[in-house]
Amino acid sequence: MIDVGALLQQVEAAAPIDAVEVVAAELGRMVDARAVNLLVADFSGRAVVRLTSAELVEGARAQGSERAETLPLPGTRYEHVLRTQQADVEPVGDGARVLVPVTDRGDAIGLLQLDLPRYPSADEVEDISGAAHALAYVLIAARRHTDVFEWGQRSTPFVLAAEIQRRLLPPAYTCEAGQFTLAGWLEPAATVGGDTFDYSLDRDTLQLSITDAVGHQVQSALVATLLVGALRNARRRGLGLADQAGYANDALAENAGPGQFVTGQLLQVDLHRGTAGIVNAGHTLPLRLRDGRVEEIGLRIEPPFGVVPGRSFEVQPFPLEPGDRLVFLTDGMLERNAASLDVAAALACSADLHPREVVHELGAAVLRATGGDLRDDATMVCLDWYGGPQRDRVTEFGADPGRASGPA
Repeated sequence: MIDVGALLQQVEAAAPIDAVEVVAAELGRMVDARAVNLLVADFSGRAVVRLTSAELVEGARAQGSERAETLPLPGTRYEHVLRTQQADVEPVGDGARVLVPVTDRGDAIGLLQLDLPRYPSADEVEDISGAAHALAYVLIAARRHTDVFEWGQRSTPFVLAAEIQRRLLPPAYTCEAGQFTLAGWLEPAATVGGDTFDYSLDRDTLQLSITDAVGHQVQSALVATLLVGALRNARRRGLGLADQAGYANDALAENAGPGQFVTGQLLQVDLHRGTAGIVNAGHTLPLRLRDGRVEEIGLRIEPPFGVVPGRSFEVQPFPLEPGDRLVFLTDGMLERNAASLDVAAALACSADLHPREVVHELGAAVLRATGGDLRDDATMVCLDWYGGPQRDRVTEFGADPGRASGPA
């Protein structure tokens, strides 16, 4: 039996930068592992990264004593475990290689890989999976104090605009709750286009936003920063949805330069009533998958944020039924050089996928359609609404097993 309490004691004793490695090593000692590796998800969504400071790794990126080895996901056991959120055990020589997900509330942070001198029992795999879930919390805490994990997850260096934009996104891109699951993703253009998404969950409501600032590079990132900061400030002051929109609109009008504006949508779901309202500020219309059919949700279009000072925004009723899959997107998903991408058809084929995989698949599809030449950010948020009364999740080591994706 793995002693999770002893693992967490190791956290308290270690420096923040060493905490994850120390806990992983202690876990390996408890199960007599020959080797233990933590693989964190790369920001591209198409690779995992092995971080180490203990050994030289051929072909790895280096920064000081740190090494980051990037391992592609497509067609690998790593991809299978991340998508299904199920442990994988592979016989290797006289032992076995165990891969388990490191996940918190459906947010796939990475994988834990252990090489054992024996084939593990089902109980032992379950113990290792539980320890990996605890490791997710250790990693979340440790990366608040160091740039090492952030650096390691960047297989491509960020330009300044991307650095600013990254700070505007939520800490976790996926959230599972009893009544819903949501996931967001941003495929950045070669010249950053000012897209963002955000969400917040409290006892009574779910709020989410998707926005697209005019322009590119640092200028658009700064305009996006002003808008997202205003939205968060208004939300945290307890303002209603219409007042949040008005506050952000005026903040942009007063502080941004001429011709600078942001399109966006703000959605609020009442978790008690199962009803929703939306503000649509000049933004691309959302899509809904219901009963196998994909359709655009018709909304009245109001001016973008920052165009009309003092503007009052209308909260429109937003149709919501249990079983709905909703996708909010920016116009980068529909740009001219992505004309071959049928977003509605791609969404219709996603019914068996977890929202986390839906947004990755749509992001990969727009990259294929543009030949990798993405001229504007392509951002999407997928919300699965299950409805019903507020309730706890059914969880298994940080993920809801009933909401894992279909085929790997």
